[in-house]
Amino acid sequence: MDGRNARDDWWRHAVVYQIYPRSFADANGDGVGDVAGIRAKLPHLAALGVDAIWISPWYPSPMVDAGYDVSDYRDIEPVFGTLAEADALVAEAHAAGIKVIIDIVPNHTSDQHALFRAALAAGPGSPERELYIFREGSGSSGELPPNDWQSNFGGPAWTRVADGQWYLHLFAPGQPDVDWRHPGVRAEFEQTLRFWFDRGVDGFRIDVAHGMAKDWELPDLDGLEFPLPEDAEHDHPHWDQPGVHEIFREWRRVADEYRPSRAFCGEIWVGRAHRLAAYLRPDELHTAFNFDFLMAPWLPGELRRVIDATIASHAAVSAPPTWVLGNHDVCRPVSRYARDQHGLDPMARNLVHYQGRPADLALGGRRARAAALLMFALPGGAYVYQGEELGLPEAEDIPAEALQDPVWFQSGGTDKGRDGCRVPLPWTAAGESFGFSPDGAAAPWLPQPSDWAPFAADAQDGVPGSTLELYRAALKLRRELGELGDGSLEWLDGGENVLAFARGADADGVRFQCWTNLGSEPVGLPAGEVLLASGALDADRKLPSDTTVWLRG
Repeated sequence: MDGRNARDDWWRHAVVYQIYPRSFADANGDGVGDVAGIRAKLPHLAALGVDAIWISPWYPSPMVDAGYDVSDYRDIEPVFGTLAEADALVAEAHAAGIKVIIDIVPNHTSDQHALFRAALAAGPGSPERELYIFREGSGSSGELPPNDWQSNFGGPAWTRVADGQWYLHLFAPGQPDVDWRHPGVRAEFEQTLRFWFDRGVDGFRIDVAHGMAKDWELPDLDGLEFPLPEDAEHDHPHWDQPGVHEIFREWRRVADEYRPSRAFCGEIWVGRAHRLAAYLRPDELHTAFNFDFLMAPWLPGELRRVIDATIASHAAVSAPPTWVLGNHDVCRPVSRYARDQHGLDPMARNLVHYQGRPADLALGGRRARAAALLMFALPGGAYVYQGEELGLPEAEDIPAEALQDPVWFQSGGTDKGRDGCRVPLPWTAAGESFGFSPDGAAAPWLPQPSDWAPFAADAQDGVPGSTLELYRAALKLRRELGELGDGSLEWLDGGENVLAFARGADADGVRFQCWTNLGSEPVGLPAGEVLLASGALDADRKLPSDTTVWLRG
């Protein structure tokens, strides 16, 4: 195990690999990934060099939203395996020097959760309903929703039940929001934290961490958009409410009871660096996803602005930044970067925003490789979404009849949603499912593009210049070089289209340098040893367009 990964503050440096279990590896041949598949691929993850894995929800679920509708937080979905297999995975990952982070979904449960079923059965005014957000409707006879809030997946955020009351769901109707003012809700989730911490899990990624508290007057939005402007003096009624911080202070006290240290990472879409940093004060969450960096276009000015704002805001609360290029909710970076980068909506996550722009996937691939080296060189931690190490593009041509994301259905078929980044991985160039399932198995739960053989892990293994080998080399150097991971950077002057910075210095004043050329013309490099490059340098030692190089000089 890397020495930093054995420390109590391992989360300040960690490179975390996200596993979307349905799509990672299928061991039993039912066409759906499982815990046994993850265990079988631990050698791949160890060879890649990641410090931790984050596993998207593996709990029992009706799968209305691919597991983010949890019916039991303290067990394993039978499609994925058993609790005993999960325990074995944690032990085997630890033996390989890999931490294990799992998802927790505290903003809402499944409508099949025992607590919600009890609330429905108990009726209006019952103690059981107080754990959720039930209200009388508006209109002359309560026939209209209580307010104008909209679901993140499209349509009203309220559903009416048989007795006439309405319940809030900021996502799908099968995902009712819980009321975090209720002590029973807080006790239920604290018990869940301890259940998994006691089993050896090293931390939690917190889903919709900015949505758990509400303005309990439930005022209309009246067209108020989110994120709010940087200088806004008012709060949004259901995103980034101040009351959420008390919840996370309680959670931090639980995590701090354990050794080695347990850690939290928040999924926090707030769009304002100072509001994100508020979640990372020393008595709250350890880290948060840097969505501003993820959604920044491949333009030097925008990237530099986001990097500077991130570092400054995190330093103010002594928290390490995290850097992330993709996850299970956003269009894959190869396909985002393949499009014209000007005029993009920084909050547009799904493919629908990009498809109107012609795509050059070769260009997107070069930029994604360059972005990965840039990310791994920045101060703090980093996240890798499964398949990024293979250079996978978005699957853009999934037939309508195969789509499963609730975004597709709730948008009335106007937004294809997130299935394109969730297609099962190609492990082998040959085979019926590119090695995702055993031969003769059921078809993968989402269809794979027929031209994915060149992206397969075995087609890239040991091949100089492949994306897989680039990631392996980068993470090996990141472990070996003391300058990388947590710390600071110093910007260097590389010209207006270049992001260049230095990290640390040895006794002779030699420093690690990272140079990324986002311009259209090659640029000269300073003297120094080339450690790694995302693409071949020009013969005269110039850095080509859309290329990153690591130097020591």
